[in-house]
Amino acid sequence: MEITYASSSLSDLVSPPTRTPATSRPVKVIPFQHPYGDGGDTTPSSSSSSSTTSFSKWRRRVKQMKTVDWIDFLLPCSRWIRIYNWRENLQPDVIAGVTVGIMLVPQSMSYAKLAGLQPIYGLYTGLVPVFVYSIFGSSRQLAVGPVALVSLLVSNVLGNVDSSTELYTELAILLSLMVGILECTMGLLRLGWLIRFISRSVISGFTTASAFVIALSQAKYFLGYDVDRSSQIIPLAKSIISGADQFQWPPFLMGSFILAIILAMKHLGKTRKKLRFLRAGGPLTAVVLGTAFVKIYHPSSITLVGDIPQGLPPFSIPKNFSHVKSLIPTSFLITGVAILESVGIAKALAAKNGYELDSNQELFGLGVANICGSFFSAYPSTGSFSRSAVNHESGAKTGLSGIIMGIIMACALLFMTPLFEYIPQCALAAIVISAVIGLVDYDEALFLWRVDKKDFFLWSVTSATTLFLGIEIGVLVGVGFSLAFVIHESANPHIAVLGRLPGTTVYRNIQQYPEAYTYNGLVIVRIDAPIYFANTSYIKDRLREYEIVVDQSSKRGPEVERIYFVILEMAPVTYVDSSAVQALKELYQEYNSRDIQIAIANPNKEVLLTLAKSGFIDQVGKEWCFVRVHDAVQVCLQHVPNPNNSPKIPHSSTDESSRFLERLGTRRKEDLSTSEMESGERVPIISKDSDPQLEPLLPRKSH
Repeated sequence: MEITYASSSLSDLVSPPTRTPATSRPVKVIPFQHPYGDGGDTTPSSSSSSSTTSFSKWRRRVKQMKTVDWIDFLLPCSRWIRIYNWRENLQPDVIAGVTVGIMLVPQSMSYAKLAGLQPIYGLYTGLVPVFVYSIFGSSRQLAVGPVALVSLLVSNVLGNVDSSTELYTELAILLSLMVGILECTMGLLRLGWLIRFISRSVISGFTTASAFVIALSQAKYFLGYDVDRSSQIIPLAKSIISGADQFQWPPFLMGSFILAIILAMKHLGKTRKKLRFLRAGGPLTAVVLGTAFVKIYHPSSITLVGDIPQGLPPFSIPKNFSHVKSLIPTSFLITGVAILESVGIAKALAAKNGYELDSNQELFGLGVANICGSFFSAYPSTGSFSRSAVNHESGAKTGLSGIIMGIIMACALLFMTPLFEYIPQCALAAIVISAVIGLVDYDEALFLWRVDKKDFFLWSVTSATTLFLGIEIGVLVGVGFSLAFVIHESANPHIAVLGRLPGTTVYRNIQQYPEAYTYNGLVIVRIDAPIYFANTSYIKDRLREYEIVVDQSSKRGPEVERIYFVILEMAPVTYVDSSAVQALKELYQEYNSRDIQIAIANPNKEVLLTLAKSGFIDQVGKEWCFVRVHDAVQVCLQHVPNPNNSPKIPHSSTDESSRFLERLGTRRKEDLSTSEMESGERVPIISKDSDPQLEPLLPRKSH
């Protein structure tokens, strides 16, 4: 039921010491939506009870889906297949697919070595997941396959297993199945939002530290001797230093030369549009140069990739399910990296190319790609930032470019594996190092230092713990601090005292707008957060503080020595729970004992319904609910006792206080009588001339 309350639009907002002959203005009637009837029934009305939950909305949407919608949902590739323009899109898709496919072949072998696997498993990971994602993935530019960060995570979790054994390979494949199942589950349950609790600063710090660990882990191929496997920088550095007497110049010179060429080509490809193809050609150039040098000079001190099986991967079911429990933490971590990196890239590319992308659908597509890949000897894969950027820059329009990448990889497995035998290990290491250099996000650190020291602290802590304590601990510490900051901000919300901007009916934070002025006898407080069990104590303490300590420099109105009204601006409050309601009731009782009336301004529908069902609205009084802060200020100032004409009310007497509030409520109800609202009766207003210090709400126009 809708109840309307009258709010007088006064030119001046206070009762002056002496009244002058009053002019009048029509009462302005502003509707206020209440979720209950006149009889005080707090049962929600049919309109409010008919609000649907998210589940019912989802069920209704499912019922409305047509056959085409179901096909698009299950096979996102059908969206671009139906509208595919062969004349305009075929050529750029083929060019992009060939370009990224050539880039993917050497990178796959490099990342497999980083993961502690044989290069052939990198090629397998770049084959089946690419085809599957092209069908089930919703992004048209994302390039899926092995990436450096996931490869490092695989190597780290399997660090206690001998990488030369068959068990190591089987566990890496099993990890792909687990990651795929987890991604599919989160996608189907639409739980991708959970990863939002990991802040950008934590991810930046984590990837920056991981880049250093990855680069040092590849140092053994440059230095010519073995280095201990570790995800911590101190053991790696100790191992490198302790084996310095075994240093060999040939692999170091070759690796450094190839790395310089890759970085130069990448730089030219980024800075010169006409040389864009060089960016994708860097890894292939490194492999070709390294292989040619080995074939010509046959250096004995440079280790080679060795024999690589020829042919497509056979179908096989992952084994060793007894190790699932130990792999669960890493599967969650890899899934988190997939959501943050792949989905973030995919959404950015979708926005650039003018189509919409569902994050949960994208997560489901990645999950299916990993599950299918695990049946063909692939370890966990996800979207690559560098290859996706090259795919986009090469003009990819649809998922056909991904199919072309898969065809290139299949051709490499069927016909080119004999040539891969002579690829130097230092060339693959150079490819990895050139890729992870872009992960060092020092620009983000400088930006955070300038903008937000708290986020810079998160970045620093995550980087340091990842470097010195390991990857899992680094992520846990970073996420822990992020959640701690979120909880602290939620438990200590921003609360502002509002004042009226001169010449307007707008009320703003007096700290942000020093020219705004407040009124004696009342305080206007805005709570900029939901009110729930974690922040009720803080809010109550701040409200008590505002009642006592308020800036007196910009006060207007009658010269009273205490607060009679507290107006709560509740527009930013999106939710209140039972603890909040109880806290508000206690606050009301506390104010009531001190002659203070609470007024509520502009609560939203859900908040008002909760307050009404709890009985708080009836306790405060329906007549003290307002649509605008301005309405509440007008009414409250009319009821502030006049210090010259009204006797001072003793604060120690509870009976006097209750009688005062009772008289106040009675008077307010009389002001809002039904006959007055229906007849539009005029109410007296105060002449501006009665107090030269008071400013009218808006300047009067002369007629």
